[in-house]
Amino acid sequence: MGLAQLSSRVRCAVIGMVHVKALPGSPCSHLPVSDITEEACREAAVYLSAGIDGLIVENMHDLPYTMTIGPEVTATMSAVCTAVRQSCPNLLLGVQILSAANHQAMAVALAAGFDFIRVEGFVFSHIADEGLLNACAGDLLRYRKQIGAEHIQVFTDIKKKHSSHAVTSDISLPETAKAAEFFLSDGVVLTGTATGMQADPEELKEVKQAVRIPVLIGSGVTHENLEHYTDASALIIGSHFKKGGYWANEVDSERIKKFMEKMHHLRA
Repeated sequence: MGLAQLSSRVRCAVIGMVHVKALPGSPCSHLPVSDITEEACREAAVYLSAGIDGLIVENMHDLPYTMTIGPEVTATMSAVCTAVRQSCPNLLLGVQILSAANHQAMAVALAAGFDFIRVEGFVFSHIADEGLLNACAGDLLRYRKQIGAEHIQVFTDIKKKHSSHAVTSDISLPETAKAAEFFLSDGVVLTGTATGMQADPEELKEVKQAVRIPVLIGSGVTHENLEHYTDASALIIGSHFKKGGYWANEVDSERIKKFMEKMHHLRA
């Protein structure tokens, strides 16, 4: 299932985050792969029962992030994502591997039968808190072609959170979105300045006017501010769906259900 197919049935898809526990080799890792996989599937089941439209599986607990991703990360994420797909056969599913492991995410998505990946550093190199993120559009989309994964969509962050964009400060957000569209992005993701921080609703309007591809909101959406973002193609929500509104906590089914109830009302 692609986002376009989902969007034909529902307005403004809601995509939750499955933050898998720290993977083998990362400093915070303490669980075997079987337990990591079981926990990811448990979280996915909570989202599914609450009526979510889609999920992204992400290795956010792999602090501190590195751009040197070992084969153990790709292998474990493949195992986790395959299990999540089996438990959620009809959901829109995506994967992101931090940091900027976009080729690895594409390989995992293909192996696990996922629908999309979320990509950092697609256009315009910039400085993130983990280092230099170089633009990857040309190499990534050629890799997608080579492995026969053209059905997997690429949703790309622009002016990414946790990053400095001083070098490209003369390039506006709409211009950045246009560049991503020109470089064949399947959709652009807008965020606030950090995880859980609200994206600017005015920027959503500006970018939607600038491009013809889907525009997603990637941070800061809550039950309280939801109505400001319903013109987006999709909302990616992590922190608000966790207990206490903190990304590292357990998934809170009541928060998700309350949010989805309001979304159904707004859609109606």
